[in-house]
Amino acid sequence: MDFDFSEEQEAIRALADEVFTSKAGIDRVKEVEATEDRVDRDLWRELAVTGLLGIALPEDLGGGGLGVAELYVLLEQQGRHVAPVPIWPTAIAALAVSEFGTADQRSALVPGVAEGSTFLTVGLEEFGPYVAGDPETTAASSADGVWRLDGAKAAVPVAHLAHRAVVSATTGSGAALFLVDLSGDGVSVVRTQSTTHEICANIEFSGATAELLGPADGSAVSWLLDRTELALAAIQLGVGSGAVSQAVAYLNERKQFGRPLATFQAVSHQLADCYIDLEAMRVTLWQAAVLLAAGAEPGTSVLVAKWWATDGGQRVVHRTTHVHGGMGVDTDYPVHRHLLWGKQIAATLGGASSDLARLGALLASGIEVGA
Repeated sequence: MDFDFSEEQEAIRALADEVFTSKAGIDRVKEVEATEDRVDRDLWRELAVTGLLGIALPEDLGGGGLGVAELYVLLEQQGRHVAPVPIWPTAIAALAVSEFGTADQRSALVPGVAEGSTFLTVGLEEFGPYVAGDPETTAASSADGVWRLDGAKAAVPVAHLAHRAVVSATTGSGAALFLVDLSGDGVSVVRTQSTTHEICANIEFSGATAELLGPADGSAVSWLLDRTELALAAIQLGVGSGAVSQAVAYLNERKQFGRPLATFQAVSHQLADCYIDLEAMRVTLWQAAVLLAAGAEPGTSVLVAKWWATDGGQRVVHRTTHVHGGMGVDTDYPVHRHLLWGKQIAATLGGASSDLARLGALLASGIEVGA
């Protein structure tokens, strides 16, 4: 398979890199980290103005009419610059509304995402041991045509700003997606922060009214999980690539024993290992992304990409921090943000062991690797 970017995708990559480079430099990131919401509103508006924010959303709803592959191009660049904006939760939630929502839901929410006036989020994670995509502690019940939620979701990104959340819940017939107003009755949003110091929230539902999105047979949840996991893999690829770029620049500049650190074989081997991991992350991501974009059944490809992003991504950010020596743990030095982002993404929706367990279950069910 050819994973080279099309002319359109390359133009998106170049535009995204230009926007993030000009609007999300290290000094600006530090400023945003000191704010209450820790979201760069100026950058968010710029992403909307350039059309990047709605790039994967339908044209009739104000979007660019492209697909998830182009969204992943954008997310990779965000990861490279560790830009503090909630692109993935808002865009993925908007895609779910576009795919499964009613005409009223679509027109009420999706155009606002494209123009940058609406934040959305996704709630899939729960407290305690759980399998991603298989909600256990959040349940939905229907009476007189009204759905209500009970339970809790953990570490929901940008929930303190989100107008609506797309959450998973179990029903009598299977797992399903629901659209919830986070300011409504029966919803408690408890603000906290993630490893990256971004604001997230634990959400408790107590008879909260909700709107069903799509069928209640597990298929909509699987649809959302696939796209969410690849979004995280795309960001992780960018995080690792950005960390390696910083390490290369540092090692070529820093000298010991009269020589640049980059000339020492043991050091260069560390970066070579990073390159191998990044290439594995890249090809597995784009194999799965191409399948999703084509409307094909992804099989195990999403989980393979997720595992590489989790396992390989952690190795990359740890190695690049290590070769910086003492500077790697200096919080005034930019590379530590890549370490924090890498660790956060690796822990989202289950770690590497969880990914392997899910992959093993798929293989045991008869699905072939890469199918």
